[in-house]
Amino acid sequence: MTPAKPVRQPEYEYQSLRMPRGTSRSAARQLLTDHAEYGHWELDRLRLFPDGSRTVLLRRRIIRQVRSW
Repeated sequence: MTPAKPVRQPEYEYQSLRMPRGTSRSAARQLLTDHAEYGHWELDRLRLFPDGSRTVLLRRRIIRQVRSW
Protein backbone atom coordinates (compact mmCIF):
# COMPACT_ATOMS: atom_id res chain seq x y z
CA MET A 1 0.00 0.00 0.00
CA THR A 2 1.12 3.49 -0.74
CA PRO A 3 0.84 5.99 2.09
CA ALA A 4 -1.81 8.67 1.65
CA LYS A 5 -0.69 12.21 0.98
CA PRO A 6 -1.09 14.43 4.02
CA VAL A 7 -3.72 17.09 3.52
CA ARG A 8 -2.46 20.56 4.34
CA GLN A 9 -4.75 22.71 6.40
CA PRO A 10 -5.17 26.24 5.07
CA GLU A 11 -3.18 28.95 6.82
CA TYR A 12 -4.80 32.25 7.70
CA GLU A 13 -3.67 35.70 8.69
CA TYR A 14 -5.83 37.69 11.07
CA GLN A 15 -6.73 41.33 11.56
CA SER A 16 -8.56 42.78 14.52
CA LEU A 17 -10.81 45.84 14.28
CA ARG A 18 -12.33 47.76 17.16
CA MET A 19 -15.43 49.84 16.48
CA PRO A 20 -16.33 52.39 19.13
CA ARG A 21 -19.67 52.69 20.76
CA GLY A 22 -22.09 54.71 18.70
CA THR A 23 -20.96 53.24 15.38
CA SER A 24 -24.13 52.65 13.41
CA ARG A 25 -24.96 49.26 12.00
CA SER A 26 -24.83 50.58 8.47
CA ALA A 27 -21.37 52.13 9.03
CA ALA A 28 -20.09 48.85 10.51
CA ARG A 29 -21.57 46.89 7.61
CA GLN A 30 -19.97 49.25 5.07
CA LEU A 31 -16.56 48.97 6.75
CA LEU A 32 -16.71 45.17 6.78
CA THR A 33 -17.96 45.08 3.18
CA ASP A 34 -15.02 47.22 2.05
CA HIS A 35 -12.53 44.96 3.84
CA ALA A 36 -14.12 41.88 2.27
CA GLU A 37 -14.36 43.29 -1.23
CA TYR A 38 -10.98 44.99 -1.55
CA GLY A 39 -8.82 43.12 0.95
CA HIS A 40 -10.31 39.64 0.54
CA TRP A 41 -11.00 39.41 4.28
CA GLU A 42 -13.79 37.29 5.73
CA LEU A 43 -15.51 37.57 9.07
CA ASP A 44 -14.13 35.15 11.64
CA ARG A 45 -15.63 36.47 14.87
CA LEU A 46 -17.64 39.47 15.99
CA ARG A 47 -18.11 40.41 19.61
CA LEU A 48 -20.64 43.02 20.69
CA PHE A 49 -20.03 44.46 24.15
CA PRO A 50 -22.74 45.71 26.52
CA ASP A 51 -21.59 49.32 26.05
CA GLY A 52 -22.25 49.05 22.29
CA SER A 53 -18.65 48.76 21.08
CA ARG A 54 -17.65 45.94 18.76
CA THR A 55 -14.51 43.89 18.27
CA VAL A 56 -14.25 42.19 14.89
CA LEU A 57 -11.75 39.50 13.94
CA LEU A 58 -11.19 39.13 10.20
CA ARG A 59 -9.19 36.44 8.46
CA ARG A 60 -7.88 35.73 4.99
CA ARG A 61 -6.17 32.73 3.56
CA ILE A 62 -2.43 32.77 2.98
CA ILE A 63 -1.68 31.32 -0.42
CA ARG A 64 1.76 29.81 -0.65
CA GLN A 65 3.41 29.05 -3.95
CA VAL A 66 4.50 25.47 -4.47
CA ARG A 67 7.51 24.76 -6.64
CA SER A 68 6.64 22.47 -9.48
CA TRP A 69 10.15 21.41 -10.51
